Amino acid sequence: MSEPSDRVLYIVTCATPAARDIGKLVTLAQDSGWRPFVIATPSALRFIDQPALEAQTGAPVRSEYKEPGSPDVLPPADAIVVGGASFNTINKWAAGISDTLALGLLTEGIGLGLPLAALPFLNAAQAAHPAFGRSVKELREAGVKVLLGPEGYEPHVPHQGSKYLYRYPWHAVLAAVEVSRA
Repeated sequence: MSEPSDRVLYIVTCATPAARDIGKLVTLAQDSGWRPFVIATPSALRFIDQPALEAQTGAPVRSEYKEPGSPDVLPPADAIVVGGASFNTINKWAAGISDTLALGLLTEGIGLGLPLAALPFLNAAQAAHPAFGRSVKELREAGVKVLLGPEGYEPHVPHQGSKYLYRYPWHAVLAAVEVSRA
């Protein structure tokens, strides 16, 4: 691992099988000169190894809003990526719903003009739902790089997601915000 960087990357993860491997994205980010902070949706906490991620990043994994008036352990982000972006998170994000810390940061990120990229992890039946297509279109129009299809993740066979983790393109979501910074 290289020396800590002043470039801050928020890594959001959702309740998908990909969340189990979010440490891979943390390593890629650190190797690329980012200082990563992991933000998990509340449901994603069941999928991740929180102590291991905290040791890897040197920072707490956040999933809840901080108490009013208490200091924030998250420095301002230079970019935000979502690894294992769920059907639910994509749809809520596009609708402007910020009922979790993760969604609050993502919805705010659009207004701040931050480089934003999402690498979905969902099955083909979910991807076929009309709301999902509308949400992807809206997020892309707002400047979010949604890496779906040949440039990212191809939705998998329903109920078979864990079988496809080996080919999950973690590098693509990181590359998408690197390009945005250029």
